[in-house]
Amino acid sequence: MITVVGTGTGAPLDAGALAGARLVVGGQRHLDAAPVPADAERVVLGPLAPALDVIERHLDKAHRVVVLASGDPGFFGIVRVLAERFGARELDVRPGVSSVATAFARVGVPWDDAVVVSAHGRELRTAVNVCRARPKVAVLTGPGSGPAELGAALQSEARVLLVACALGTAEERVERVTPAEAAARDWGTAVSVVLCLDETRLLGPVRTVAGPPAGPDGWALDEAEFAHRDSMITKFEVRALALARLGPRLGDLVWDVGAGSGSVAVECARLGAAVTAVEKTLDGVERIRANAAAHGVDVRTVHGSAPTVLSDLDEPDAVFIGGGGAELPAIVTACARRARRTVVVALAALDRVPAVRAALTGAGFACDGVLLQSSRLAPLPGDVSRLAATNPVFLLWGVRTPLSHEGVAQ
Repeated sequence: MITVVGTGTGAPLDAGALAGARLVVGGQRHLDAAPVPADAERVVLGPLAPALDVIERHLDKAHRVVVLASGDPGFFGIVRVLAERFGARELDVRPGVSSVATAFARVGVPWDDAVVVSAHGRELRTAVNVCRARPKVAVLTGPGSGPAELGAALQSEARVLLVACALGTAEERVERVTPAEAAARDWGTAVSVVLCLDETRLLGPVRTVAGPPAGPDGWALDEAEFAHRDSMITKFEVRALALARLGPRLGDLVWDVGAGSGSVAVECARLGAAVTAVEKTLDGVERIRANAAAHGVDVRTVHGSAPTVLSDLDEPDAVFIGGGGAELPAIVTACARRARRTVVVALAALDRVPAVRAALTGAGFACDGVLLQSSRLAPLPGDVSRLAATNPVFLLWGVRTPLSHEGVAQ
């Protein structure tokens, strides 16, 4: 049996949990603070594989093994690794309070509606995109993915960072900083967790299900749900297929290039993605912001013309291109060089289809597409209906192949 004891966030360690242990495994600070039996072997956690091998040898001899971990070891902790190696039935887990719960408690903010994302030993971009998309996020940090790196990536966002360090110790502190202030600091190794908050939305409605909000009730919303100019908006039939091909989800970054009213941008944000909308007209930028606010989502707007402004943007997972004119092939090429997963292009001009397809395939994408030609029910006198045709639209999409992923700009 392996006893896994959560400690380190202020709750006193149950000394009885270590009684009779022949092996105690944990971080150096946990071992220093614990009443480890004098005859027990100690293993300081570093690389996991050697420690797991030592645990297995002791289990083979029916020795009692204790693993000391931070907070709740079943929450982004060592319980997963131990269960995969030895089986859940071999574990006696005694959780402490997680660093996430402790940090939110220290600042007096409920967290049943928070999103928790780990950047420890993982790519930081997922945590950054979650912070862009959601108003209440806890980030578990690690070397190279700490408050400074997170702050540097979020300087353009309306967020505040609460950096919780050394929780449960005499040196505990929780500091409120802007992303720019976080980026300018050396935070050392005592960071427990970082809370990334939109302070205007700390108290949401009462929840039934914890975690991020469930997906929207529907998508491909009617054009009437958005402010737009002279019907210059991606029609809902086109938007439905575009969203299916984009696959926006929590942790993704989506570009909407030539965003117009921002209908695609808003829909992607409603589905959980972080979104950057690029629009060349100032009135369009304001319209996108108004539509995002009306639907309660965060959409970053960039005023400028593609492809020029794209070089300053973070690498996207998916890109939707809804405008571009004569520059469209160059825009598609620029987007295809950066997109990690897919590029979707909507266009009305037949003449531009070959050039767009060539731009996608030239970037190593597998390309496909359809001509969408729909007719909507329209009322006629006498309580009858007719079919009113909408303008046909070509929708082309490119999906990055595994070999072409090596060409993504870093």
